[in-house]
Amino acid sequence: MHILFVEDEAKIANFVQTGLKEQGFVVDYCDNGDDGYEKAIAHAYDVIVLDIMVPGKDGLSILKSLRRSHHTTPVILLTARNELDDRLEGLNLGADDYIAKPFFVEELIARIHAVVRRSLGDRQNALVVGPITLDRITRSVTCHQQAVELTTREFNLLEYLMRLPGRVLTRTQILEHVWGYDFNPNTNVVDVCIQRIRRKFDRLDATNWIESVRGVGYRFRKPDAS
Repeated sequence: MHILFVEDEAKIANFVQTGLKEQGFVVDYCDNGDDGYEKAIAHAYDVIVLDIMVPGKDGLSILKSLRRSHHTTPVILLTARNELDDRLEGLNLGADDYIAKPFFVEELIARIHAVVRRSLGDRQNALVVGPITLDRITRSVTCHQQAVELTTREFNLLEYLMRLPGRVLTRTQILEHVWGYDFNPNTNVVDVCIQRIRRKFDRLDATNWIESVRGVGYRFRKPDAS
């Protein structure tokens, strides 16, 4: 999942980013509300983790602006223990959850999964295209009901493609979403990762599910595509 994390306390920011990345999340980080709001409206995130007290545009103002402009991305607020009024206001403004400082990153990860389940609905936790099923919660993949073992990066890339079957995704889009940094035209990490995924599926299905689009990028084919 692609997470926007807005927090100005360096110590908290470091341990949260480390914990999220270790669990396979792609994290965009901002230390102030102005940059955080700009990223929130410019990109499609799975979850926004938002500290209430940040420099610039504060967390509650960001949340209020997002909900007024009909952004439905789940938002988890980070609050101090004595900020009861802020927590209540945040929930009334449309926050999906809050977590009080200090906290364990494992708790935050559990809450992220919970708000995603609620926002998507249980049936959408599993992506199914043809014989391939990808479960976003258990992070498992099967093809013709046989397990396919993927690395964290391979899983994230496959999920991104399967969420948009039939749509061509450029290498730049894939790199920014899965690796979380700007595209370097000299790197071939996307192509190498695609090749590894293909080899794992070739053993179970002869269909070329991940199609190359010359000069552009890749797409996950639809089952009825010729």
